[in-house]
Amino acid sequence: MIAGCATPEGTDAYRRRMEAQTAPAHFRSFGGVGLSSLGIGTYLGDEDAATDELYRDAVARALERGVNVVDTAINYRHQRSERAVGQALAGLVQRGALRREEVVVATKGGFIPFDGAVPANPRGYFTETYLRPGIIGREDVVAGCHCMTPRYLADQLERSRRNLGLDTLDVYYVHNPEMQLGEVDRSEFLERIRATFAFLESAVGDGKIGCYGTATWNGCRQPRTARDYLSLAELEEVAREVAGDHHHFRVIQLPYNLAMSEAFTRANQLVDGEAVSALEAARRLGIYVMVSASIYQGQLSRNLPPVLGQHLPGLRTDAQRALQFVRSTPGVGTALVGMKRAAHVEENLALTKVPPVPWEEFQRLFQQA
Repeated sequence: MIAGCATPEGTDAYRRRMEAQTAPAHFRSFGGVGLSSLGIGTYLGDEDAATDELYRDAVARALERGVNVVDTAINYRHQRSERAVGQALAGLVQRGALRREEVVVATKGGFIPFDGAVPANPRGYFTETYLRPGIIGREDVVAGCHCMTPRYLADQLERSRRNLGLDTLDVYYVHNPEMQLGEVDRSEFLERIRATFAFLESAVGDGKIGCYGTATWNGCRQPRTARDYLSLAELEEVAREVAGDHHHFRVIQLPYNLAMSEAFTRANQLVDGEAVSALEAARRLGIYVMVSASIYQGQLSRNLPPVLGQHLPGLRTDAQRALQFVRSTPGVGTALVGMKRAAHVEENLALTKVPPVPWEEFQRLFQQA
């Protein structure tokens, strides 16, 4: 297990080491820790050794080229993505190419994962792994695949720490908590969230995680009338009730891209009685935002409107233009993009040398896009 966590001193040293190959505005600061405006995601791909190797190489390459944010989840590729990230980090640290303090590692828990592959008897695996040991009760599971009880997340956190080979995980997300709202009412949901946040605060105290948050798909983008709508102010208030002003609910993840702009355009969040977007709500609440689906799983990597090229000169590909749009949006901290091919790493990381678009130009770009 590699000791340590991302620190202001470590991430600043990483930024300075990368100065010759990155634009100054490529790094953003949150709580003193420096995070790159692009991060590598590890969601897609087959559950096989060849894909494991691709991800190991891609993560290592990204970390050597100016990206110090790595995003994964225990259920990605049945735990194989976490393990590939752990192997990449271990290799870099062992040969002195990276210090643990320089990189921000985020993972998620909530979905019930298999171990490496779909077992021959999934129900038997679930019973023997989770039900019989008492890690999960049948009443804890929603949609047949999701659980966020403290007892379950404690088990998942330990598995993630082992998979990643890290004593401390910088960010731990509750993965798609809005799924719970499909089967329980909002008051029960808030009680479950309160218990979950209390556990995560204890994990911070034990040095197992640095901070926590929610990684959502629909919840934070939905109209307030939707059953699975999540209020950031409400979640932050729960964290405050659990741990006071010094709570550690500090990061969220949600999708945002050229085709899914709700996080920036939909005023569905209430903060102090004012309706604002999710990105603006996070800013006011002091929450860092990592954006998923920045190029919509590759769908925005080609055939974009020509006008984007006119407003984003100097970029060679549509994937770069789509990423530049996301990382330039006010309120976005880090734009995550899945990368497992060496060519995609090189293509996407060319942006680390390019400053984000200034606000005035972004306004014109957004109107055209």
